[in-house]
Amino acid sequence: MILSLLKNLFMSIRVRFAPSPTGALHIGGLRTALFNYLYAKKHNGKFILRIEDTDQRRKIHGAEDYIIVSLKWLGVEQDEGPKKKGAFGPYRQSERKEIYEREVTKLIKAGKAYYAFESDERLAELRKEYEKKGQSFKYCSLNRNDLLNSLNLSEEETKKRIKEDNYVVRLRIESGITITVEDRIRGEIKVNSDEIDDKILIKADGMPTYHFANVVDDHHMKISHVIRGEEWLPSLPLHRMIYDAFDWKVPQFMHLPLILKPKGKGKLSKRDGDQLGFPVYPLKWDSNIGFKERGFLPEALLNYISLLGWNPGTEKEIFELEELIRLFDVGKIQKGGARFDFNKARWINHKFIERSESKSVLERFPAFFSIMSIVKSEKSKLAIYELLKERLFLLEDFKSEASLLFNDPKKYDEKVIKKIKNSRPEKALNFFIELIEKNIPTANWKQKLQTWNEKTNIPFGVIMQSLRLAIVGNLSGPDIFSVCGLLKKEVTLRRLKKLINYLNN
Repeated sequence: MILSLLKNLFMSIRVRFAPSPTGALHIGGLRTALFNYLYAKKHNGKFILRIEDTDQRRKIHGAEDYIIVSLKWLGVEQDEGPKKKGAFGPYRQSERKEIYEREVTKLIKAGKAYYAFESDERLAELRKEYEKKGQSFKYCSLNRNDLLNSLNLSEEETKKRIKEDNYVVRLRIESGITITVEDRIRGEIKVNSDEIDDKILIKADGMPTYHFANVVDDHHMKISHVIRGEEWLPSLPLHRMIYDAFDWKVPQFMHLPLILKPKGKGKLSKRDGDQLGFPVYPLKWDSNIGFKERGFLPEALLNYISLLGWNPGTEKEIFELEELIRLFDVGKIQKGGARFDFNKARWINHKFIERSESKSVLERFPAFFSIMSIVKSEKSKLAIYELLKERLFLLEDFKSEASLLFNDPKKYDEKVIKKIKNSRPEKALNFFIELIEKNIPTANWKQKLQTWNEKTNIPFGVIMQSLRLAIVGNLSGPDIFSVCGLLKKEVTLRRLKKLINYLNN
């Protein structure tokens, strides 16, 4: 551990987040980006965004912009990337084809890679033949001498086939080698090279595979640490072999734990969100509502995501970004999966809503407060929000919470009416009507009520329940005197009289 820290002092920390633009950015991708960002900022390093778009068939229009906007909304700003040029671009793999061609040529000349000319149909036949024998076909050192590739052809025949036939370029993996890789979260990993086939480096369309482009880009962009999801752990030995084939320095690897379903086994998926009613994307994507549209503050979502697989070793759970950067320690990243808990995410969002400056929230997220459009005074809007903010877990809750100020109750809680109807609630309601007609400020109602209550035998609880029932229709909600203070006198009067009529009828 001490040696690792000393190494970091004398090296430039460069990390990257490298998503594919094949759809919306999942919460797992957000977590990977955040951990890379925190690590870079903790060590005064650089956070690079690289778009891995080598699979042109799966590329979806708008996905790259969605990724960039999502990270910006979350507060994870790129130091280098498609929208912030640096010295190691281009930052889209589709624009780096010449680099891959140059590098794979080096491997071919060194005998570390070769051209393979089998068609997809021929490979499918070979798989069937092996299956009949109860075996699994693998293009490797055991059979490549019997297959159609440049290792078995003359230079002249190879050149001719390159011009006339489709081909791929494969990595030449030697048999019987023990591949050893160190992962800072998982420890040492050892794999025998016989378990790995001669992986394709350049596809038939001339584009590199993920594995090849990934290693070449990390080398050329001087990436010092690769922090990525656990799903890439099986690829680690292969990536190590590509580094070794070039005789390049290997970066430090860290594979993050999976984000698991709220219940049961398996990785969190979009289907889980659909079934259980929570988002898995940061922003709206097609018909899928994101965390932003549900009313998450980006700083709250960032806080929650940081705790998926990591904790600072204390009971504290609420952190600002600067504090997360200061505390972040990869030694405290867990190996086991992190279970997603939407209620915990809502609770953290609730805490951020409580502590955030009210005026700032109203200005930053105006779409959630459209119900107050009829309120002319900014001071009144602020007062309404201040009254309700402690009840909000998501900003989308504001509309339903604030409706009591803008709409008369459509119905009354019959259980409450049954409970109070024999305790003369009409008399209590008429007392409040009298206060309003005498222009007594709501700030003085409680004192007046205590004096009046001493002269009557109506329980104090019945009086308060009667008032709340008249104003909001049930016993839930914020301080009822504060609510009355925000309502116009005529509205409060109308609601009080409506309940009296309801009780009498």
